[in-house]
Amino acid sequence: MELDDLKSMVLKCRKCPLYKFRTNPVIGFGSIDKGIMLVGEAPGKKEDETGLPFVGRAGKVLDELLSKAGLKREDVYITNIVKCRPPNNRDPTEEEINACKGYLDIQFNIIKPKVLITLGRYSMEHFQKKFNLPKESISRCHGVHYKITTLYSNLLFVPMYHPAASLYSKLIKKRSIRDWEELGNVLAMEY
Repeated sequence: MELDDLKSMVLKCRKCPLYKFRTNPVIGFGSIDKGIMLVGEAPGKKEDETGLPFVGRAGKVLDELLSKAGLKREDVYITNIVKCRPPNNRDPTEEEINACKGYLDIQFNIIKPKVLITLGRYSMEHFQKKFNLPKESISRCHGVHYKITTLYSNLLFVPMYHPAASLYSKLIKKRSIRDWEELGNVLAMEY
């Protein structure tokens, strides 16, 4: 399966009520060749308007954080755990995450990432469960580097704070900058 096939599937999706509220589903965007995948939580207003991930205020923060790791948007593939915007930018529900997780699995299998960075607690919790890791809060495990063995290869799994959290907390922004700088050091040495 290719990403274009996935896009057709998501456009037809009626697995949860979110399709009723969307302008555009946000499937994902970026390089599938570099092996670095970022997974956020759900599209926001700007993302719903454009069909692209992280193009609003949080996207500007993400670009800044990527640069701290020596990366650009063109170097990574960015998606969300939920492909349609929840009303009023509320958090995605378990039902919505479960409805979309098959699409995320397809993306994961196509990209076969060597580095997986989750942005926020919902995507982090999804992959903690998927990789059989203990459930920990984002405040305890942000920036931690987990080495995971998958069917395809060894994988570096790194939970990060959601970029939007930096808009509301100077402390989280400071911690996020440090986490991304440390990730950049690891990527420079190993990837």
